[in-house]
Amino acid sequence: MAFSAFFSGMEIAFVSSNKLRFEMEKDNGIQARILSIFYRNPNNFISTMLVGNNIALVVYGIWMAQLIEEYILIGIINNQVALVTIETLISTAIILVTGEFLPKTLFKISPNSTLRAFAIPTFICYLILYPISRFASSLSTCILYLTGTKINKETQDKAFTKVDLDYFIQSSIEKVQDQNAIDTEIEIFRNALDFSSIKVRDCMVPRTEIIAVDVNATLDELKAEFIEHGISKVIVYQEDIDNVIGYIHSSEMFKSLTDWRQHIRTIPIIPETMSAHKLMQQLMQQKRSLAIVVDEFGGTSGLVSMEDLVEQIFGDIEDEHDTNSSIAKNIGENEYIFSGRVEIEKANEEFGLKLPESDEYQTIGGLILHEYQSFPKMHETITIGNFQFKIIKVTATKIELVKLKVNK
Repeated sequence: MAFSAFFSGMEIAFVSSNKLRFEMEKDNGIQARILSIFYRNPNNFISTMLVGNNIALVVYGIWMAQLIEEYILIGIINNQVALVTIETLISTAIILVTGEFLPKTLFKISPNSTLRAFAIPTFICYLILYPISRFASSLSTCILYLTGTKINKETQDKAFTKVDLDYFIQSSIEKVQDQNAIDTEIEIFRNALDFSSIKVRDCMVPRTEIIAVDVNATLDELKAEFIEHGISKVIVYQEDIDNVIGYIHSSEMFKSLTDWRQHIRTIPIIPETMSAHKLMQQLMQQKRSLAIVVDEFGGTSGLVSMEDLVEQIFGDIEDEHDTNSSIAKNIGENEYIFSGRVEIEKANEEFGLKLPESDEYQTIGGLILHEYQSFPKMHETITIGNFQFKIIKVTATKIELVKLKVNK
């Protein structure tokens, strides 16, 4: 029973351990060298622990049956079927508690420390049982080969997986008492790990804020757009914004233009469901900096730039396209000013709020519209739980500025 508990506990400790933290804190001691062998051969270690556990369970089952039959139930039950059933139930209940649940719970509390503490006895068991586990592993590999199942060697050979890195970052963050004290490097690292799950629609400039001109606009009208908005690129469309044909760069304005339309540059058109990291790779390969985002119906959803993608990793980066559309500030006790475009997640993280989050919306304005089911009027107050929103600025199509009061 003790051996079963030991093998089960070491198995869960190895699986739950933080491999990256071990490598960073590794010394030259014998325990560190032993654990390095285990981490370099994880499949061999797991199979050895399983073999050891199975042997321990077989021996336990034989001895437990004799113990119950000869000392506990002697002369009480003569029916062989009932005797075997009772023996099975008692031995199973005992081994589940003492050989599975209890050791796995205890060993999982501090897996790295547990591995170090039991490294030497584990290595002795590893050497003794290795021939058996190696034979079993070779047999299973042969069966997989005969059935045509392929083993991903590339994944097995990776030193660290994304899960290891994510676990290391999360454990580092949990150790910090003050969330504001989290290192910038750790925050960037976490953002980089999360970057693969971000969609283009999560970081694009919405359709209503795209600066664009019709292809039939005059040169003076085009110049006026550059001067008014102070940007270097203006989107060009034909008839309406759903038919974007490219963009014009402000540098063309310094040339002697007979027809500015000849200098329109093409722009990639991508779906809003594309992953951000895939778009970043595409823009870098094509040496582009902008892309038009379209929805499932082919209509223009928004505009995304390389800077928008980089912001997902490094945080806000001020550039020519940034406006006051992301106002978020504390103006008093439990009182805040937010622009409608501020993301709920960002507001919660920055000010410690608990605004309700949902897949139905992403921004403050989206939350209000989702709950109110209509466009509120100027100075109108909308209450959502403990949150009281007062509309400061609104247009016919969007909420631009709100004042939030949190009622404790």
